Amino acid sequence: MVESHALILAPFPAVTLTVDAVDADPIAQFRRWYDEAVDAGVKQPDAMTLATATPTGEVTARTVLMRGLDERGMTFFTNLESAKARVLDVNPRAALVFHWRELERQVRVAGTVVPVAREEAVAYWNTRPRGHRVSAWASPQSSVVTEAELTTRVAEVESRFAGTDPPLPPFWGGYRVTPTELELWQGRPDRLHDRVRYRRDGADRWIRERLAP
Repeated sequence: MVESHALILAPFPAVTLTVDAVDADPIAQFRRWYDEAVDAGVKQPDAMTLATATPTGEVTARTVLMRGLDERGMTFFTNLESAKARVLDVNPRAALVFHWRELERQVRVAGTVVPVAREEAVAYWNTRPRGHRVSAWASPQSSVVTEAELTTRVAEVESRFAGTDPPLPPFWGGYRVTPTELELWQGRPDRLHDRVRYRRDGADRWIRERLAP
């Protein structure tokens, strides 16, 4: 017998996603959906596609992990000399996509990006396994490197911090994406999917509206 590895999806939700049913605060609603994804056993619910663009319109995207969520937005950490960091320094706007396939849900976010405080980066850094800290010190992220060069750099870092936990590098930190727009997508039969968009109107006001699938 051949074992099937097909993904088993949750059935379509019985309740239609409506503008009136979602929280007035998009971050509160996102947190509700995120918690439901965690409870449902979605693999890496914190994985998000991060898209950035240069001032001349060159767009790149990659998957990163959300490592912070509060009323200000979604936070991720990276090498501050990496390709994405260099782009964000000159065009501090980004888009995010969370795809929770098992729940037939997706969340799209667009917003502004700001560096997180050094203290916040230190607090997160101190939760990382030692091996991750060594790798962060050793990797000149996004630069061309041979395997031998990277191995040598790791050995040098291990020697430099032998017997201690490597501290936060000066070239490593985080960014926070503060939403100006957030869209909830929920799968429905016959591709009549539910889409509800939050759109910021002013500093504190959010407009909720339904979009066609």
